[in-house]
Amino acid sequence: MPSTLFVLLLLAASCSLGRAMSRDEKLKLRNQVVEMFDHAYQNYMDHAYPADELMPLTCRGRVRGLEPSRGDVDDALGKFSLTLIDTLDTLVLLNKTVEFEAAVRRVLSDVRLDNDIVVSVFETNIRVLGGLLGGHSMALMLKEEGHHMRWYQDELLHMAKDLGLRLLPAFNTSSGLPYPRVNLKYGVRGPETRTGTETDTCTACAGTIILEFAALSRFTGDPVFEAHARRALDFLWEKRQRNSNLVGTTINIHSGEWVRRDSGVGAGIDSYYEYLLKAYVLLGDDQFLQRFNIHYASIMKYISQPPLLLDVHIHKPLLPARTWMDSLLAFFPGLQVLKGDIRPAIETHEMLYQVTKKHNFLPEAFTTDFRVHWAQHPLRPEFAESTYFLYKATGDPYYLEAGRTIMENLNRFARVPCGFAAMKDVRTGSHEDRMDSFFLAEMFKYLFLLFADPGDLRFDVEDYIFTTEAHLLPLSLSTAPYAPSVLTNRTMPPLEQELDDSNFDWTCPNTRLLFPDPAFPHNLREPIRSAVDKSCPRPAPYREPGMGAPPLRAQDFMANNPEHLELLRRMGVSLIHLKDGRVQLVQHATQAVSPIAAEDGVRFMQEMMELSSQQQKEQLPPRAIQIVSHPFFGRVVLTAGPAQFGTDLSKSSTGVRGFVTVAEPYSGCSEITNGEYVRGHIALLQRGQCMFAEKARHIQKAGAIGGIVVDDNEGSSSDTAPLFQMAGDGRNTDDVTLPLLFLFHKEGNILLEALKEHREVEVLLSDKARDRAAIFKGKTLPGSLFEGSSDVHEVEEDCQTEATSPAASELEATSPPDDQDGAPAYGEDVSPTEADAPKVDPGEKKELEVDEDDTGQSVDRLLADWRDDLEAFRQMEKDEL
Repeated sequence: MPSTLFVLLLLAASCSLGRAMSRDEKLKLRNQVVEMFDHAYQNYMDHAYPADELMPLTCRGRVRGLEPSRGDVDDALGKFSLTLIDTLDTLVLLNKTVEFEAAVRRVLSDVRLDNDIVVSVFETNIRVLGGLLGGHSMALMLKEEGHHMRWYQDELLHMAKDLGLRLLPAFNTSSGLPYPRVNLKYGVRGPETRTGTETDTCTACAGTIILEFAALSRFTGDPVFEAHARRALDFLWEKRQRNSNLVGTTINIHSGEWVRRDSGVGAGIDSYYEYLLKAYVLLGDDQFLQRFNIHYASIMKYISQPPLLLDVHIHKPLLPARTWMDSLLAFFPGLQVLKGDIRPAIETHEMLYQVTKKHNFLPEAFTTDFRVHWAQHPLRPEFAESTYFLYKATGDPYYLEAGRTIMENLNRFARVPCGFAAMKDVRTGSHEDRMDSFFLAEMFKYLFLLFADPGDLRFDVEDYIFTTEAHLLPLSLSTAPYAPSVLTNRTMPPLEQELDDSNFDWTCPNTRLLFPDPAFPHNLREPIRSAVDKSCPRPAPYREPGMGAPPLRAQDFMANNPEHLELLRRMGVSLIHLKDGRVQLVQHATQAVSPIAAEDGVRFMQEMMELSSQQQKEQLPPRAIQIVSHPFFGRVVLTAGPAQFGTDLSKSSTGVRGFVTVAEPYSGCSEITNGEYVRGHIALLQRGQCMFAEKARHIQKAGAIGGIVVDDNEGSSSDTAPLFQMAGDGRNTDDVTLPLLFLFHKEGNILLEALKEHREVEVLLSDKARDRAAIFKGKTLPGSLFEGSSDVHEVEEDCQTEATSPAASELEATSPPDDQDGAPAYGEDVSPTEADAPKVDPGEKKELEVDEDDTGQSVDRLLADWRDDLEAFRQMEKDEL
């Protein structure tokens, strides 16, 4: 099938419900894009050239070796005027042909490629080699027009071949996978050239070569470059996990063993998938499409949880590998457009758009409930890229408004006098002295194309394929002669024997048939946008008599109620079980049984967000449960989660002290039947089946002086999960006057085991661990507990660490595990806070002596677990979470 047919899917479809943007508005925005580009480009030329990049805060160039090292980020810099080369074809696209001709002359006269410097093979390939080839393609086009570049004699192509030859030594490995770095002057010679010592590379680093190397081979007639790129792709395909058909993130370039076995569509893998599909488009080789389709089916089966894209383990693809996403996956909706799978592209893009509107930019990483995980934003263009492709596929003016948002945020928050500065923290708006070359190479291309009409362009972009750096390679290369090289890894089974061709769609989708209903894209976006926005719930739709009972309200929802779950299903609300035991609620209006049910689902999600917002207004620090009875005597402190209702322990100088007893029923969700034992004691309860506030009311009615809720999610621990605040039930909780604290399963089990081994266990509930002298109020301290120990009258200062884990969702309603305390989900899991580390006396390192011989082993086991907790907390202090 001719590769040129594939780009037909980019033809715009019929308009949707969005307000059409006038030609004058588009023209104004297009001109604004050009003005923004001029601001960035001219400042680079004035203040940075011939340096690789501009430092926009200090208005000078970034020269490697003269500025403090930034680690691997600096491997993109090779003292070859990176930004100028990366920007060449952008100049032509924006109709700056005079500037382009001047820039080409500068590159030819000033740029050297034989520098004694170690660079990233991946970055140099996509930015410099791609930039030279894109510039060469534009120069040929302009020369053919006859008005510009008539002097051009393939000089950029000669530079590109020179650079390609300098990159080739990196491919001299037994596997064919390239070393991640190469010395431009000396190649890969070992430690003396600071190369050849690496053993690992990322999948994208090895799999994002084929477009540039194949184009170089087709332009020059030398097949060696394309052969090496194909060999690397063949090896990655051979090493895929055969059951899941996924690839890992990092691979050993010698053995082919996966070093990091997590798999996703973001950092480390992203452009590998992109280049498989685009290699088919550019080169017309069916094998690339076959491989991509097999990978894509696995991505949609395991990684895609619309609108989320979550990493999994390649050997256990049903097991999530992490609960956050990185911003590089924002390219994926654009790739799905090229594939023709528009629906999930719309959904994921809408999620990304809402995160962008919430934080002004996409954070470098964000959690599954759309909070900041890594706060940086280096002006990445991937979201703008997907916005452009979705507009091309749908013709929906909604995406023009998304582009306007991108531009406004860049001008409001990133623009500085000498260019545009990367965001150091999207939460505070602080800047970083950095303007990467990809900002000029990609961002302004996609924004200009978004607002441009066909008549605004010097050439038809449908005749070109965009590389991952948005460089333009002509589709005519598919007809260029190519002689396959003899390079091979080993005898590989014919693809036809592995694959069933019936699984592949060999035709290009017609976007007009994809959208027979103009409202289709709007209907996909609306539930996602409504769930993220914290707007007031919409008025209830009119219900004619006999149309059924009123819809389920968020404040009444109970996650363990089968009737409620069935109502959610009818409203198009589905539950996603997360690794940490929580449940996320996501609504798809198209899955509702009726339009009214879909509207009910939208309102339910909005109410859940509103309830969550109300419950998170007050963020409280963790509390402490200190075991003060024999044989612990205050030395064991368990970190507990607070409640947003009941006694505020931070206002109590003494805390609440009492003996613990297990409530019956253990759930605490009905009247307490062992009230005579609970009265005057601290009741132990199990999480689940009803709201926390309901549990508190029941034990308070039975006469308890406090309560401790133990997590029913086996294996949960404050070592690995964030503490959360127990919120109310959406109603007034002023009637609850006792303190209620929460323990994860591991910490709760320490308390339960102590109660099992000893008849009476006394604890102190307080805002932080108390000095033993204060606990025993001048009484003789039990110093004989440990051999050789002496009384310690001071405890260590509180050690605190901050957990950066997800809290309540903005887009998805996050619920507790299935049988947790009813819902609304946000009645429980709210923002993590600082966690107090356990406190310990020096004597804790000694062997434990107890009077009862038969209990010593059990207490030893408890304290061993506690020591593990202490070590985990100490480690957390060293880590940046």
